Amino acid sequence: MSKSSQLKFLSRLALASTASLVFAANAVAAEKTLTVYTYESFITEWGPGAKVAEAFEKICECKVTYVGVADGVELLTRLKLEGAASKADIVLGLDTNLVAEAKATGFFAPHGIEAEGVKVPGDFSDDTFLPYDYGHFAVVYDTQTLKTPPKSLKDLVEGDPSQKIVIEDPRTSTPGLGLLLWVKAVYGNEAGAAWAKLKDRVLTVTPGWSEAYGLFTKGEAPMVLSYTTSPAYHMVAENTDRYQAAEFSEGHYIQIEVAGMTKNAKAPELAKQFLGFMTGPEFQSIIPTTNWMMPVGATKEPLPDAFGKLVNPAKTFLLPSEEVAANRKAWIDEWLAAMSKN
Repeated sequence: MSKSSQLKFLSRLALASTASLVFAANAVAAEKTLTVYTYESFITEWGPGAKVAEAFEKICECKVTYVGVADGVELLTRLKLEGAASKADIVLGLDTNLVAEAKATGFFAPHGIEAEGVKVPGDFSDDTFLPYDYGHFAVVYDTQTLKTPPKSLKDLVEGDPSQKIVIEDPRTSTPGLGLLLWVKAVYGNEAGAAWAKLKDRVLTVTPGWSEAYGLFTKGEAPMVLSYTTSPAYHMVAENTDRYQAAEFSEGHYIQIEVAGMTKNAKAPELAKQFLGFMTGPEFQSIIPTTNWMMPVGATKEPLPDAFGKLVNPAKTFLLPSEEVAANRKAWIDEWLAAMSKN
């Protein structure tokens, strides 16, 4: 082989090696995985999970994998059980009621993100958790079977026991915890007595929101504990105003949903990138008509007209996260005692 031929051969070999390295690098990049723990309704076929994954995968050169549990409180329970062995990079679906308790586990890392443009009622901000949506809890009722809905928490507690409601378990569900805190915020030391009265109206207690709302829409009960935003789904997706939220004179308890990255994340840079993406217009535009909650940041298009027809609470309740962490077990025990009384 001539010297010229040798040079050409070596040049081609170098190019081939470079191409192989580039291919290998791209393959590695394509194999990067971001594991997101979340609640099951987020990743149902009608939830935001698939659209969020598709949008993020276009910019991250990675694969988004979801791990679902029944509801938000169960997310924290699972993390405590798994400890440092958890595969979670992102935990999405806790709320501000659980922030202090979640931070106390030591499982989460500061996000280091300047969340400009993010706005929630009460101006919540935290160095570890970022909000991604919010909504007020409400009793949603079927106008075809319940002509006179409760107009206050007092009405709900003291109303006709034959008009049933489905609620969620505060031990596993963030809506269930939200109702527990709503009753506590309104009734204070008399919360146990209020639950003792309300229990006769409770058809059943479900582990999470999906089961509760499913029973409601199947006609098992005329009321369910859900959100002021829930009727927007029926108005937009089903073109019906059959299901409405009852406006309570005392006010409504708010839920601000948050996400955070774990300290032992296998893909910390991807996790941080996801949190930044989460507060941006691409993610925020998906939330209103899939998770049926209010966005915390700018969306690419205005909200559907249905959102302008929703209950807008005159007063918002939100107990400090530290207070919830210090009293959650005692308040749940109070609830259990009241609900088990004959």
